[in-house]
Amino acid sequence: MNTPIVDFVKAYAQSGKARFHMPGHKGVSFFGCESLDITEIKGADELFVPEGIILESERNAASLFGTSRTLYSAGGSTQSIHAMLFLSFLNAQKGVRPFVLAGRNAHKAFIYAAAKLDFDVKWLYPESTDSICSCVITPSELKKALDRCEYKPFAVYVTSPDYLGRISDIKAMSDVCREYGVPLLVDNAHGAYLGFCKDNLHPISLGADMCCDSAHKTLPVLTGGGYLHIAPDDKYGFAESAVRAMSLFGSTSPSYLIMQSLDLCNRYMSERISTDIYGCAERVERVRKVMVQNGISDISAEPLKITADFRFNGIDGFDDIGDYFREFDIEPEYADGDFVVFMVSPFNSENDFERLEKAFRNIRLRKIIKEEFSLPMGKFVASLRDAVFAPSEEISISQAEGRVCAVPSVSCPPAIPIAVSGEIITDDHIRLFDYYGIEKIVVIKNN
Repeated sequence: MNTPIVDFVKAYAQSGKARFHMPGHKGVSFFGCESLDITEIKGADELFVPEGIILESERNAASLFGTSRTLYSAGGSTQSIHAMLFLSFLNAQKGVRPFVLAGRNAHKAFIYAAAKLDFDVKWLYPESTDSICSCVITPSELKKALDRCEYKPFAVYVTSPDYLGRISDIKAMSDVCREYGVPLLVDNAHGAYLGFCKDNLHPISLGADMCCDSAHKTLPVLTGGGYLHIAPDDKYGFAESAVRAMSLFGSTSPSYLIMQSLDLCNRYMSERISTDIYGCAERVERVRKVMVQNGISDISAEPLKITADFRFNGIDGFDDIGDYFREFDIEPEYADGDFVVFMVSPFNSENDFERLEKAFRNIRLRKIIKEEFSLPMGKFVASLRDAVFAPSEEISISQAEGRVCAVPSVSCPPAIPIAVSGEIITDDHIRLFDYYGIEKIVVIKNN
């Protein structure tokens, strides 16, 4: 597969032209990549008016993912989340307050999109869960929620895979959404590689109307590289306004380094990604066997994610479970008191896997007892927009009960709010803040 962006930039870097244009480094090496860092010069195309090499590269990506349109993001999935919500918002029913049905484990980028676009959220809660990160909604639960709605939401929004590697039944959910005439949007930030596995698990292939992928999370792409994908049938006509939507939420100076990495990744995906993923998935299974042999289970359903379950077992000598693995020179993607997440790709070395197996073999577990986990069901007393843009103050969690959340207080990862903007903070919220080590929160100022 050709790489038009990479080829153009390399040729320009080798041309020796005098750079009387941005950026200010003029191609002189300070960091090491400056010669390939350009702006929208003649021939380089424009990300938000793609007519040349960028459009050609995006079409390459669309052919690989099987979409009607794939657009590049240099602002990660955050930009694509905003864009796909905007596109579905354009079709919202007139004369009523627009809202989205959304899984409660939505990333805070979703919350900020709701505040900017000024729509409401009705949360989808699972029958049970064990983490703020996980909210697998069944098709029957979705159908019941849609039946309860007084009028149609302008979209259903779910996160799959979630941060712990659990995957929703997107095919069945898309069937439900089609029955009710509601577009299904999927935050697939962690699953860009899923379309190249033995079983194609990519949301677009399973019937989602739009989804976002963070290419940089699981593919050989620079941080910030992502996609907005639109379904091949595009029955809601999203593609027509997609570029405009992306431009509303992206920088007017998108990184050509990121775009080159997305462009080059097309060649990788077309030539060898499936073979690499098959081999990597087999290696992950060998790690999982070592885990089981040493009393540790993996709850992830993803082929290339390992989520070690420590809900009922601590590790002797370590209050922070993540620190145990750091003793073996392993940096996990995420660790809390219950789970440790390891994101794997074909670019992990054999030494990486051997180090991980050694860590699991040397664990000394100790039984622990924990309270049953439950997601707080907050009550909105202000709209998301009003709460985010209201005068606010930061206070201690110990003083927060009864106050109204202004902006989500949660680190990234996992960037999933415990209390959502506009909700009254309850004792249930405070218990989880304490559990996840969050000490302060931004609340609306009292009059």
